[in-house]
Amino acid sequence: MEYTQLGRTGLKVSRLVLGTMNFGPQTDEADSHAIMDAALDAGVNFFDTANVYGGPENKGRTERIVGNWFAKGGDRRDKVVLATKVYGNMAAAGDAWPNHDKLSALNIRRAVDASLKRLQTDYIDLYQFHHIDRRTPFEEIWQAIDVLVQQGKILYVGSSNFPGYKIAQANEIAARRNGTIGLVSEQCLYNLAERRAEMEVIPAAQDYGLGVIPWSPLQGGLLGGVVKKEVAGGRRATGRAAETLADPGARAKIQAYEDLLDKHGIDPGEAALAWLLTRPGVTGPIVGPRTAEQLESALRAVELELSQEVLDGLDEIFPGPGPSPEAFAW
Repeated sequence: MEYTQLGRTGLKVSRLVLGTMNFGPQTDEADSHAIMDAALDAGVNFFDTANVYGGPENKGRTERIVGNWFAKGGDRRDKVVLATKVYGNMAAAGDAWPNHDKLSALNIRRAVDASLKRLQTDYIDLYQFHHIDRRTPFEEIWQAIDVLVQQGKILYVGSSNFPGYKIAQANEIAARRNGTIGLVSEQCLYNLAERRAEMEVIPAAQDYGLGVIPWSPLQGGLLGGVVKKEVAGGRRATGRAAETLADPGARAKIQAYEDLLDKHGIDPGEAALAWLLTRPGVTGPIVGPRTAEQLESALRAVELELSQEVLDGLDEIFPGPGPSPEAFAW
């Protein structure tokens, strides 16, 4: 496994991030524990979760699965850089209550204590804002974070799904508050088929020293060889991937992508991950395996070196938007 610094921090993290969103809804606890054991054995030390993961009726279940795994001992917690998130309402459907969501100081305090209990740990390495809160000022947010850092409950703070201007705003306000370090990472939607983050989000992250952690690196399975699997009678595309393939033009682009990689004998899913590892500012993509086999495929991507010919071919099929403001100004 390869390691890198998380943004401008001294924290060393693996180039692959183990996403746990499927633990509970799609993968039972025993298999989830086996996947985490395999990831740790392979050197993956960066695990990502969120307080709301577990399904609409089981929010918090994923954190509990991770917490039960930590409780097995064997230095599991000490070896893992643990990231979780706050923002979503943890109440059951139809039972939402004021101040039980978003980024008010009250909810941050309540949410971090609840996550620590579910995760069976006394600190969180990276506490991430799952979305922007348009009503809560960053002065209030950073004040709440300062208290948690002083209490030893969290070490670093990151963002998720933030636009570039909010990354700048958050860190400028943090810098004015006695030099608070501010955000150290941004978790955003970024992959070969969705490159809009290159216009504003990634440049802002780079300028402010944030590590970029792409989520959905396979665009909901679209970049994992979905056409070939469909033809072979395998698992059919669902969700975002199925919607994309319904468009003939988009389907032709995915077919061209799979044909290019088939020509070079490269697995599409592994190529999509390897491409992200070549991108400036990227710390590591989040992989969310449902099975041990999917984890093994993701691990192979770390060692995969894409030739310039392949990289040029991928850019031709999935061209980036170009730099800002030229990408939209003229």
